[in-house]
Amino acid sequence: MFLTRLLSGIVLVVIALVTLILGGPLLAAVAFIISIIGYLELTKAVGIHTKGKVNGTEVVGILGTIAYYAAIFFSDNMLLAVMAVIGVFMGSMCVYVVTFPKYRSEQIMANFFCFMYAPVMLSFLYLTRELNYGIYIVWLIIISSWGCDTCAYAVGMLIGKHKAFPVLSPKKSWEGCIGGVLGAGLIGALYAFFVVDKVIADQSVVWIIAVICMAGAVMSQVGDLAASAIKRNHEIKDYGKLIPGHGGIMDRFDSVIVTAPMIFFMTALLIK
Repeated sequence: MFLTRLLSGIVLVVIALVTLILGGPLLAAVAFIISIIGYLELTKAVGIHTKGKVNGTEVVGILGTIAYYAAIFFSDNMLLAVMAVIGVFMGSMCVYVVTFPKYRSEQIMANFFCFMYAPVMLSFLYLTRELNYGIYIVWLIIISSWGCDTCAYAVGMLIGKHKAFPVLSPKKSWEGCIGGVLGAGLIGALYAFFVVDKVIADQSVVWIIAVICMAGAVMSQVGDLAASAIKRNHEIKDYGKLIPGHGGIMDRFDSVIVTAPMIFFMTALLIK
């Protein structure tokens, strides 16, 4: 089990390195694929998916994801992306009305949530890479999520005593949570000092990036816990079996999903 998890983890890191470095069409395509998979994992988890049958809400979500990614990739006009998002909401309402009482209102609301949670949030991997200095900034997402996770685990194992979320995640401690945030900030500061600060000549960004990574680390832990809460609510162990030893896309990218928008907006506002 450990070897399987390790090998699949290495493969994930290699794929992440290649796609984030190259960016452009490759990153957009990868983000789109994992968005579709993540969306379908969520619809299955929350009880929208109907095995062996055409599901109108999922059709709307998939078509909306295609339209949304087409808008952000082929056009600089974000109005089109917003239209795609509203289109999923309106399409879901149409399915609800036309097929009533096939779907319950909770399923319609959950479908829009699944669309926002996976496809829209994951798209910020690509959108961040497309920012000014995006080839450097996009790594803050990884530092804030996977870096925070590693630091939180190490600190929690070493000195963790006070349980942070005993019902939701009994193994998480306040020491580990704080260690993850501080560790992400430190890694971000070092990365900024040795790499980013040399690229952005007219602005010192070491402390800015440290703060951004710490804020991202807080959200990464929220994302991790929120994904766990959904699994507990619906009594499932993993979202899928796509990644050996890790589960599904939502199991591996649960922290990245909510960290990416945070990094995008903070860097867009603070780094010129």
